[in-house]
Amino acid sequence: MQNLYFARQPILNREARVDFYEVLRAQKSQEAGNGFIFESSLLEALQKIGRQSVLGKRRAFIKVDENLLMGAKIYTLSHEFFIFALTSDIEIREDVIKRVRDLNEKGFILAIDDFAPSAASMSKYSKIVDEVSFVKIDFNRTVLVNEESKEMVARVKERGVSVVATNVSDKLRYGFAKSLGCLFFQGYYFSKAKMFEEDQCKPPRLNILKLYSLLANDADFEVIVNEFKKNSSVSILLLKYINSGAFHFKNKISSIHHILTLVGREPLSKWLMLVIYSMANVPNPKTSPLMLMVKNRTVMMERILKEAVPDAGKSMMDQAYFVGVLSLIDVLFEDDMQKILDEMNVYDVVRDAILKDSGILGEIYALIRDIEEFNPKAMMEFEERHDLESGVLGKIMIECMKEVAVFEVALSSIEG
Repeated sequence: MQNLYFARQPILNREARVDFYEVLRAQKSQEAGNGFIFESSLLEALQKIGRQSVLGKRRAFIKVDENLLMGAKIYTLSHEFFIFALTSDIEIREDVIKRVRDLNEKGFILAIDDFAPSAASMSKYSKIVDEVSFVKIDFNRTVLVNEESKEMVARVKERGVSVVATNVSDKLRYGFAKSLGCLFFQGYYFSKAKMFEEDQCKPPRLNILKLYSLLANDADFEVIVNEFKKNSSVSILLLKYINSGAFHFKNKISSIHHILTLVGREPLSKWLMLVIYSMANVPNPKTSPLMLMVKNRTVMMERILKEAVPDAGKSMMDQAYFVGVLSLIDVLFEDDMQKILDEMNVYDVVRDAILKDSGILGEIYALIRDIEEFNPKAMMEFEERHDLESGVLGKIMIECMKEVAVFEVALSSIEG
């Protein structure tokens, strides 16, 4: 198999739950540029890696070009786990219409990629819109929220088709997408701004930071236990996570004191931060996209550092973890990142990595943001700059996807 650089981006519903993914890939080539090369071999690669280990139980949107759509190979692909999105450059000819209808009859779930909410677009797809389940509207382009676009989206929805807003990168685009009646949202905004403002549950900031500070500064066990008792919601969540399938203890843990004794301060402080992220969205904290994203970032920070700096010691690895876990703390608390870091009194190397992208930790942190935004060129350049094996970042990405999927399954098993 060629070197693969996978990207998996979540697609959320209006309740902030992850319902689907979109999966893209790039190959190491001079043509890769800043985008992902689509190839039908993506599906084969996912099957080889293990679809469930990358996607969990969710379906994934996969782009389909005309060559794949009209070829015989498409019928050999498993359509149980994928949604096939027709690219916008496909000409809607009679043979294409016939193929789309045939695929729909055979149980394939289809979508139209890059659908413009206009009369012209409705005219183009009028003969196949009843055969698809989704249309995707790209909000990175100029999408006018006017009577025409609202009417077109309404007409699509009347046909039983769900509308997915893609490239939702800021509050303005999210507002546009909601006003047009989009049901699903894909983009970087959910990790950068107050996307689900009306659904957010703001954790008691000062209490949480005090807990973190006590753990980090070797406070007496009883002082820490008493502080946990003052924060019953945090204590309950923590006990549930520790007792979930995400952690492997021989016996169930029944108290915070037991956790401190058996587990230790440092792991507990790490888990505490993840628990706090789980409180970012209601009503379903188990699948908080913010929590899954920060989990992915912490794993990637550690894995990439280990490759780039093989002799990195425990202290440096811990710093890498905290760059990842603190990287979205401003989103969680809805405040200035520098102000929060000042309150937490973090190490300068962590602070500078987050605020300035400085040092090797800052470089890795910047790389992770590039990965999240589907930039394979940045991955290739990082590998070359650090004399890494070609394709090693692609392997790390797959490993991280698998670990986050296992983590999410464990969270979903928690009762209550």
